[in-house]
Amino acid sequence: MSLAKIAVLDMNNGHANEGMRCIMQLIRNVQGNDHAELAFDVFNVRAKNEIPGLEYDIYISSGGPGSPLESDEPWEQPYFALIDQLFSWNQRNDRKKFVFLICHSFQLVVRHLDLAVLSKRKSTSFGIFPVHKTDEGCSEPLLKKLPDPFYAVDSRDYQITEPNLDRMDEQGAIILGLEKIRPHVPLDRAIMSIRFSPEIIGTQFHPEADNEGMLRYFMTEEKRNQIVTNFGEAKYNDMVAYLQDPDKIALTESVILPGFLRQAISALAPSEQFIEQN
Repeated sequence: MSLAKIAVLDMNNGHANEGMRCIMQLIRNVQGNDHAELAFDVFNVRAKNEIPGLEYDIYISSGGPGSPLESDEPWEQPYFALIDQLFSWNQRNDRKKFVFLICHSFQLVVRHLDLAVLSKRKSTSFGIFPVHKTDEGCSEPLLKKLPDPFYAVDSRDYQITEPNLDRMDEQGAIILGLEKIRPHVPLDRAIMSIRFSPEIIGTQFHPEADNEGMLRYFMTEEKRNQIVTNFGEAKYNDMVAYLQDPDKIALTESVILPGFLRQAISALAPSEQFIEQN
């Protein structure tokens, strides 16, 4: 089995977070459970302008705080250049590169590719919510083991809505999931997952979130007080209950990112050596 190299793109801009811990743990779990030959490096994209090259096989780009709207931050154009290079590589080479985009990264890439409208929400979406599969989502291999709807951690001030269908057709992108059904709210439902290409996929939710770690985090007095103050005690109690339900966050965490890694490892395995085709 050949070694698969993973680049983890930390988009948290120096802020402490649970997401990076969860991503590392999932990689280690696949290493241990599947006896997979994996090595990973972490790149602090927003805080240190660290951008990986094309020597990696798998790229996982994290969520993060702040605005995904257009800016003049020094990391932004190099980040998008990498994304363009990964798409271009996959069009030109037999040995593909696999990419998973989480929340903030997902929003950035959707904006960059002009696949839908990115806008600020009227209020923060924070909690554990159902994600409804589209028809295409029901046949998506990474989602097949999840019920419809399945539950995921959502934490965002921005949203992706109003898909640009012409651009999506041109790109070959398909929508896999939509946010919770809200018949009493006259607003578009956010797009929660897109497969951008056979090798590149993303979610606007956090598939890496684990129930045990998040439960410990939410049970701290500081975090409990923060959630109750901002969202109310009922929301806090619902989230704690969902984190203790093995059919909600624990199931989602066990299926999506591990499935992505296993698919990538399987696809990479047959080609022990490769030469870039110019």
